Amino acid sequence: MKRVLIRSGMRPTDIYTAEDIYLKDRTGFNNGNLAYQYSIYRTLWNEDVEIDADGLSSNPNLAESINENYDLYVVPLADAFRDDFRQTLRNYTELIRRLKIPVIVTGVGLRANYEPQLEEGFSFDEDVTNFVKAVLEKSAQIGVRGQITADYLKKLGFNEDVDYRVIGCPSLYTFGRELKIRDLQLTEQSSIAINASPTSSDIAIQFLNNMIETHKDYHFIPQHLDEFHLMFAGGPDISSDIQGYPTSIHHKYYQEGRVKYFTSMPSWYDFAKNTDFSIGSRLHGNVIPTIVGTPNISFVQDARMRELASYHALTHVTIDELENISDVNELLSKVDLKSAEKVQARNFDNYIDFLDTNGLEHIYKEDKNRKSAPLDSLVQAIDFPSSADPITKLVAKNMLERVKTATNLSEERHDFKLRYHVNRVNYQLSQLKKSAAQERTEFKQKIETHEKDNKKIESELAQTEKKLQLSIDENLQMNAKIKHYKGTLNRKAVKTTLKIADSLANMRSKVTKN
Repeated sequence: MKRVLIRSGMRPTDIYTAEDIYLKDRTGFNNGNLAYQYSIYRTLWNEDVEIDADGLSSNPNLAESINENYDLYVVPLADAFRDDFRQTLRNYTELIRRLKIPVIVTGVGLRANYEPQLEEGFSFDEDVTNFVKAVLEKSAQIGVRGQITADYLKKLGFNEDVDYRVIGCPSLYTFGRELKIRDLQLTEQSSIAINASPTSSDIAIQFLNNMIETHKDYHFIPQHLDEFHLMFAGGPDISSDIQGYPTSIHHKYYQEGRVKYFTSMPSWYDFAKNTDFSIGSRLHGNVIPTIVGTPNISFVQDARMRELASYHALTHVTIDELENISDVNELLSKVDLKSAEKVQARNFDNYIDFLDTNGLEHIYKEDKNRKSAPLDSLVQAIDFPSSADPITKLVAKNMLERVKTATNLSEERHDFKLRYHVNRVNYQLSQLKKSAAQERTEFKQKIETHEKDNKKIESELAQTEKKLQLSIDENLQMNAKIKHYKGTLNRKAVKTTLKIADSLANMRSKVTKN
């Protein structure tokens, strides 16, 4: 059975209550992350695959364990190319470098202003470059969320359609190749979901606040963890510079008990299906209605939303456009609520080709048009908790009980964090000790090896000296022999010379007498 690890805080079949999430975050501070993670699970989940969540850990020291226990690591990301994610990106880079298994990034994007100045560069350029290089050593291609991110990677020196390709956000492909958005007949009695973030434009917040004056059946759907804490426990207040944004329970949304926060995707899907209309500036706050068929409109104010709204043809207006629109009816007259349907098949096919390029096994191998998935039956058998009521909606007795629960959970969370940091330090110390022991062993082995090499060299040197001494002795003997031969030759030469001289003298004497 193939073992797959996915970057996520929970699996789709995990059941977490509001109390569980209050105690320990499993969303990565934004429960919108659950949307694209759920899509990855549903696409890869099969009978012959075992899939686990990595707990959103980027610890490089986990590489050895991951190598031993998994065959594949799938890393879906949001707008991870941003300044406050730099250290985490560096951790992932080091982790991926240490891994020996394939690593597939199924979506990542750039956080920037609506008109990003790519040529000016960003403080995190080097971190992004290192991350992309590390991933490409473990996979064929990286999937990016939109064309702005694609242009950014091109500026960093990577090649489009070779090193990376635009795939959009996987959350749009959760339920397959087709989108079917319902018709909308909006009335003052229609149920509406509104969404925004603490950094939304004041124009967007003003529009939403004006709209709910006439459309009373609304719910505000926050996504940040601190907003969940505010809803669940009544505080602490959150920070926002935007006038009219709900930063405390004194805001209209909370006073009227009109706030929901979801701890699972199935419960969020159910809510969105039963809502008539969704509107606001949160990406996944409107993607989720899109994939379950609920009409919606997004307010686009930054590069992240802009590239995704463009690629997926999400129904949207820019903040500049919204500023000149008086009410929701005028807004509806200017948009096509079904625009996303027209590009879904093309985008889905491209996404599946991306998965195939990276060798990922998925449920659409045999039939790209399939509707059901193996994960569906498992999820349908589970009764997931719906959103907890905001504390402002509770009666006095239940409110006091909620405060008591939140207080105890806060203390437990503090203890958990303390234990986590202590365990992390102890783990780091144990790793250092292990590393030091290993280094000592290796150093000792090197010393022993050097000693063996030195003894071998000494032995060879002694043999060489012995050979040299033998050569010297042989040379001395040879020199003695040469000297002897020279002496012998000299004597013989003298005798010969004297004989010749005597002969010549005799010859002269005879010649003279004659």
